[in-house]
Amino acid sequence: MMTDPDSIAGLWPSLEPAFDEGDSAMAIPEGVERVDLPQSHVAPQRGGDLRHLAGETRQRGPHPLPVFLDTVARVCGNDRARLARVLAGVRRYQEAGPGAVRGLRPVIGEVGGSMLRDFGGIGQVVVVVPSLINPPTVLDLAPGNSLLDGLAGRGLRPLMVDWGPVGPAGLEELVETRLVPLVAGIGAPVAMLGYCLGGTLGLAAAAMLGLQVSRITLLATPWRFTGYGNEGGGLIDWWEKTGPLAGALGAVPMDLLQPAFWSLDAEGLAAKYERLATLPEAAVAAFAVLEDWSNTGEPLSLAAARGLAEDLFRDDMPGRGKWRIGGRAVDPGALGIPILDIIALRDRIVPPAAALSVSGVGEAMPLDAGHVGMVVGGRAPAMLWDPLAAWLRGEAA
Repeated sequence: MMTDPDSIAGLWPSLEPAFDEGDSAMAIPEGVERVDLPQSHVAPQRGGDLRHLAGETRQRGPHPLPVFLDTVARVCGNDRARLARVLAGVRRYQEAGPGAVRGLRPVIGEVGGSMLRDFGGIGQVVVVVPSLINPPTVLDLAPGNSLLDGLAGRGLRPLMVDWGPVGPAGLEELVETRLVPLVAGIGAPVAMLGYCLGGTLGLAAAAMLGLQVSRITLLATPWRFTGYGNEGGGLIDWWEKTGPLAGALGAVPMDLLQPAFWSLDAEGLAAKYERLATLPEAAVAAFAVLEDWSNTGEPLSLAAARGLAEDLFRDDMPGRGKWRIGGRAVDPGALGIPILDIIALRDRIVPPAAALSVSGVGEAMPLDAGHVGMVVGGRAPAMLWDPLAAWLRGEAA
């Protein structure tokens, strides 16, 4: 029997082993006052659902399947029994029922096709910056398992950046012409929260926005790209081989981008599907929701992909203090605001050695979790949401 997608919130604890790694109380702290944003920045609400953020609808992945099969075959080597378990897990994923479609939240600001979506709540405004690589749906994954809903229920007013189609813009242009104007349009001082590459871009925006950003949290964010070690070389090699093909296409679709991140943790890729082969049937639906997220996303522009591979991974311009946005150096140490650097100790997508705080900037908060599990795992509300909300409210975490 297939589990009702709306009831999968209670299944997330059983997925922690599969993703390296519930409902929660959402009481509003006493003394929190409502913050109303300027009405001049309110845009008409857009209806619909999040399918536009998850790419086209097609048969479930992994995509591209031939590259996936080659990757897991190399990991399994001569262990044909293990490879069979991996493929059995893939079949279970492909045959899982569809997940719940999450409705879009109201748009309160828009610049160049990128939007600010309002998740309600009262209190300190927090601009949440997701990564460019996958849709932001992991931050609002399912009923009872939404970091954004969790923050809204903990005395905060989260506004999520929906990047939308980025067109030809590169990383620096997206910061300067989209993210900075979106935040500046709010008017009042805001806190920021960046997830993965969104934290990297959020630091760059904070450098341009000055006193309008009161504090910033980095969540599994890379800054010192030399911290990837040899694994980072795989992404550089990927770009050297993929760049010409991407140039002919005019962008980097997810099917070209996905193998780059598989190369960062090929063993983990095989292991999660191997574990899926033996998970209870009820847990497969929850797995499928997360895997749908990880296999989808808008095409990345050539300029953004080149900046990611060359400026960040190859040259480590942020970590070396050489990264500039709008002619201004991005120096987190010179921001003069509190920085909380939340590090997932079992993260293979952003290893702990790549964190900003390794260089002595910001307050490190290590968590015993993986890149995704820290956000959506069964322990996430107590492990991450509670202390994160307290810190964003200006309290001790």
